Amino acid sequence: MKWKTSIAKSSPEETLIRGYKLEELIGNLSFSEMIFLELKGELPSENEAKMMDAILVASTEHGIAPPSITSARIAFSGGNPISAGVAAGVLGIGDHHGGAIEQCAKILQENHNANPEELVARFRQEKKRLPGFGHKIYTTDPRTAELFKLAKKYNVYGKNCRFAEQLESALEKSSGRKLCINIDGAVAAITSDMGFDWRIGKGFFIIPRVVSIITHLHEEWTKEEPFRRLDENEVNYEGPEKRDLPQRFRRK
Repeated sequence: MKWKTSIAKSSPEETLIRGYKLEELIGNLSFSEMIFLELKGELPSENEAKMMDAILVASTEHGIAPPSITSARIAFSGGNPISAGVAAGVLGIGDHHGGAIEQCAKILQENHNANPEELVARFRQEKKRLPGFGHKIYTTDPRTAELFKLAKKYNVYGKNCRFAEQLESALEKSSGRKLCINIDGAVAAITSDMGFDWRIGKGFFIIPRVVSIITHLHEEWTKEEPFRRLDENEVNYEGPEKRDLPQRFRRK
């Protein structure tokens, strides 16, 4: 049985990517335009390319503290190659760090015609967190504000972005506190309005964040000593106090 793909084919004569000759793409497409072509299968409009650029820039870096960076640096400090550090960093991306793009996009794409207050009430009744909303630092995520402003400028702000903002208002009304649309929710809404399937959502975080992971690994390599570990004052032991081993286990 042959494997099938509609993405690319490579032979001694030529390499085609989504039907375009690779050598024609080289030097003509920007990296973000190439990402758009790979993920969606078609070349972006000028505005879509600008929006893709903004999304990738917004998600590239957010400091040393997130799991994708700390897990990468710790794994690398143990003496692993940089590829293992990158893999460890990517494995640090999950439902609570970057992964909400996929979850939020699924909800938006499947419910954008629903009543936002009823949807929020359903999630609260089921005691589920609405992905893409709330942030540990921000009450208003400045990255979201900038991305939505650009989405309107580039005419890619549509029904999913509107529904996300309606959900934000409904959440605040229901909970009594501001649970802002975070970067994951903003990317989910904008990429949904750009026609991307929700199943590719995590990719919009993983692709740019790998740049950050590699940068942090280089810093770890050149500026830190090997073998990261927590200091004693960073650990609280909560187990039993010292105790004697029962006599029946004493075998020497």
